[in-house]
Amino acid sequence: MNTLKIKRLSIVRGVVAFCAALMLALPLTLHAQEKGPVEVVRDNIESFVSKLEERESYYQENIDELKAEVDESLESVADFRYIGASVMGSYFRNATPEQRSRFVEVFRQTLIDTYTQGLVTFDYDEIRVLENQSEQRFEDQASVDMEIVATNGEVFPVSYTLRLSDGQWRVVNVIVNGINLGLTFRNQFDQAMHDNNRDYDAVIQGWSPDVGVEELEQGGGA
Repeated sequence: MNTLKIKRLSIVRGVVAFCAALMLALPLTLHAQEKGPVEVVRDNIESFVSKLEERESYYQENIDELKAEVDESLESVADFRYIGASVMGSYFRNATPEQRSRFVEVFRQTLIDTYTQGLVTFDYDEIRVLENQSEQRFEDQASVDMEIVATNGEVFPVSYTLRLSDGQWRVVNVIVNGINLGLTFRNQFDQAMHDNNRDYDAVIQGWSPDVGVEELEQGGGA
């Protein structure tokens, strides 16, 4: 693999990490649930990024504090029970209630541990929520399209999927540069179940969300 390709994959991985972390961090400033999904995402991204930039150096030295803030606020925006069931896919049905709850908590914590760092390590020039959005097909589901401009000028499309739950818009998935994180994690869970002879406890204990080089290459159009 040549140096240019490695560098581009590193940028794509940085964008993925940043967007996954941003999905987790949105509740830090989520407050206007009476607004539509586009306004909620735009307002909160602008507010959060402003706050992050003001304390970026501090968070770089105190990443555990940023993780704690993200963890404390997660319930406001991410529907992790829905996400966990989606990642488990067809295996959800045969899992015990205790295994389902445990996986949701493990999935949540590993996302925080894996991707929060991306908030303070990925450099970008601009984040913009697009003015022209796709028409909302269902009252309780919506997608919000964005673009992230990297420091090298490359533009990466991002789409957050939201679900209306208990009167609040909650994030349930993100697609970054063609990489569907929800589908990627579902495939990862399926592979782990095969590798561990369908041992739920072993899969949950060893769970570590990651986006591999193959996904980065396919999503990045490399």
